Amino acid sequence: MTFLPTNGFNLDLSGSWTLTSADGEVTTSIKLPGDVHTALHAAELIPDPFFGRNEEVVQWVAHRDWVLERSFTLSEPDGDWYLDIDYLDTVAAVFINGSPVLLADNSFRRYRPDVGGQLKAGENVIRVVLHSSIAAGADRQARQPFYIPYSTGNSPIPNGNMLRKPQCHFGWDWNIAIAPLGLYGTIALRKLETARIEHVTTRQVHNLNGSVDLQVSATLFAKNPGIVPVHFSLDGERVRLDVGVGAGETVVNHVFEIDKPRLWWPAGSGEQALYALTVDLPTDAVTKQIGLRTVELITTPDAAGSRFALKVNGREIFCRGANWIPADALFSLSSPEKSKDLLQSAKAANMNMIRVWGGGFYEHDHFYDLCDRLGLVIWQDFMFACNLYPSTEDFLDNVTLEVDYQVRRLNSHPSIALWCGDNELVGALTWFEESRKDRDRYLVSYDRLNRTIEQAMKKAAPDAIWWPSSPASGYLDFGDAWHADGSGDMHYWSVWHENKSFDNYRTVRPRFCSEFGFQSYTSLPVIKTYADAKDMNVASPVMELHQKNAGGNERIAGTMFRYFRFPKDFPNFVYLSQIQQGIAIKTAVEYWRSLKPHCMGTIYWQLNDTWPVASWSSLDYGGRWKAMHYLVKRFFQPVAVAAIPDEDSKTIRFSLVNDTLAEVSVDLSISVLDMKGERKHLKDVQAVCTPDAAVTAATIDVADLPTGTLLAWRFTASNGMGGEGHYVHGTYKALELEPAGLMVTHEYVEEDGSVCLNVTAKGLALFVMIETDTDGKYSDNAFDLAAGETRRITFTPAKSLESDALPDFRFYDLQSCQSVD
Repeated sequence: MTFLPTNGFNLDLSGSWTLTSADGEVTTSIKLPGDVHTALHAAELIPDPFFGRNEEVVQWVAHRDWVLERSFTLSEPDGDWYLDIDYLDTVAAVFINGSPVLLADNSFRRYRPDVGGQLKAGENVIRVVLHSSIAAGADRQARQPFYIPYSTGNSPIPNGNMLRKPQCHFGWDWNIAIAPLGLYGTIALRKLETARIEHVTTRQVHNLNGSVDLQVSATLFAKNPGIVPVHFSLDGERVRLDVGVGAGETVVNHVFEIDKPRLWWPAGSGEQALYALTVDLPTDAVTKQIGLRTVELITTPDAAGSRFALKVNGREIFCRGANWIPADALFSLSSPEKSKDLLQSAKAANMNMIRVWGGGFYEHDHFYDLCDRLGLVIWQDFMFACNLYPSTEDFLDNVTLEVDYQVRRLNSHPSIALWCGDNELVGALTWFEESRKDRDRYLVSYDRLNRTIEQAMKKAAPDAIWWPSSPASGYLDFGDAWHADGSGDMHYWSVWHENKSFDNYRTVRPRFCSEFGFQSYTSLPVIKTYADAKDMNVASPVMELHQKNAGGNERIAGTMFRYFRFPKDFPNFVYLSQIQQGIAIKTAVEYWRSLKPHCMGTIYWQLNDTWPVASWSSLDYGGRWKAMHYLVKRFFQPVAVAAIPDEDSKTIRFSLVNDTLAEVSVDLSISVLDMKGERKHLKDVQAVCTPDAAVTAATIDVADLPTGTLLAWRFTASNGMGGEGHYVHGTYKALELEPAGLMVTHEYVEEDGSVCLNVTAKGLALFVMIETDTDGKYSDNAFDLAAGETRRITFTPAKSLESDALPDFRFYDLQSCQSVD
């Protein structure tokens, strides 16, 4: 296709291109930004990779080289033209009119090669050759001075650790393994007129009188000396500087003095005040979203080891959140709108932090802009995960350029609080025979990489917070932070990977737990998108292919045997897997929050899925809330009450947590529920919790609980928050549950298109779950009802209902899930 530039300086080259396999056997079109697999599927040249066992069918795609090509027209090719490309995945060569202009090998960098000498008046042709990552990885592994192991359990496609692209593209224990390739960002032709903007970075000085000095540095690039007018704009103030530039880079500085700043706060702690900062030249401009705030990482020693707490604007913040992985396994299937939906679901579940995990992407700007607006603090990993990596000079030079670009691009976002060197690379030293036999060699290699990342980060952003690895017990501490809980951040996986009981979460006292999780199946409506009816059996080959963690299905089923009576059929198996997932994470979070301020963060694994798969996520692929996410909304509430058994199992304490700035008083009503759903009142308690603290509101002797009952409570807080819950002393399978008699007593469509349901129980209904194939979200779900109680639930469909037709709702509860009647 041929396009003319919209102005004399910029030509956007996104849109429709020709896609051809390098051997010429396959030809179709591709839309850029986009990926090759999605283009081939759209052209019906491959089946849907996510459906059935098609992952096995499409493996050939990643073994080939692919050529992207299109033409464009220039009327005036003279001048200093350059290409602007980012998110180019990954080992690629770019040609204009047959001449090579770029050799790329890092999808996390921005490339701006000069191309003026290759352009001509009239029609021009640009060609991008994407080389197979599989072949490139093998070639680079062969050229290493010694073998660099990768995690075969996570990555069935080998040698992804050789390449600077998302590591999860080669598979993971939750991701499809198809090694996608494509171009996911900008591709444009631009003309350099005197100078362009390379970077805009900021530093903040918060003065004792409350004012803030915002120091803005604009790095300009020019090919020849000249003078260029530079405008700096912030909050209605606009300043012009006429700057002399030399060949190469010139840094221009300006300071905005803000006498009465509006501060940016994490969600739940204050306003997300934002300023628009713009730096512009006559032919270039950069706008950044700025939030004024201070952030510190507190690691002071104490009796238990050392603390790990984030302090924003002088106030410590208990971090409640989840780990983020890429929004989709295939870039073309993602979108800013889908990412927005996922992040809004995080905010709606009372989260204030997201950890951008190190096996995916440095996300696009829209992701960080949205986190700024939502008040979601970001723990940002550098993109290294669960493998060992080269430390050759060429690899480290490439990493240095990657880190410099990404930190300068992102560090002005107020949401980004911490930069972490990698995910689990220290632990990976113990995973491979090579590194166990020669630990010194591989430890030195790791240290070279880690030091390269740290030095590049500190050069790009001297004030940014650096944490060397996750998990880590401290700086230059290479110990076992999976089981050591006295210092630093912890990844606690003993309950899932070591098959420990849920109670085991209460045997550790993390300072900050940045990973822990328990699997469930994705919801039945999502399973229907990839499995036929005949395949809806947890042992079917299709279901097993959509379970990427070795032994995962057995772990889910085995846990059910431990805690529950086995479900009666496949839909109820899926339902119960989600309930037990929620209970597992609830057990951990409620206990660790009760340890505040000893523990100051719980970031569970994981928020979202990249494709429809059994995993640790609380949101289904596509954004539906699993049962767990509804529980998350409750146990992450800033003011929350939880029942926690003491170590001797003779008493149960009611923990009252207050993450707000104000003191709260709570009215707590405690009762027991029998199997018919009748409530028997035990006691009323009034409790007070000071700001940002956790206290014990009440205790109950286990001996006071009649056999065959469970403990229940409701609370209301002086700030308007409230909630309810139940606690089973023992296992759910020991309860002789009776039929709940669930009924929908009223169902209608509201004027706004939402559906109202009044759900009533005749008996005890635990974990009532409403489900429909119609996509949407519920005001509440996975809730309890006692005998005679009614809950009004609002279902908001993702798309308007046709002719106000009511969806077909299904209802689950614990008793009917396991009843054979």
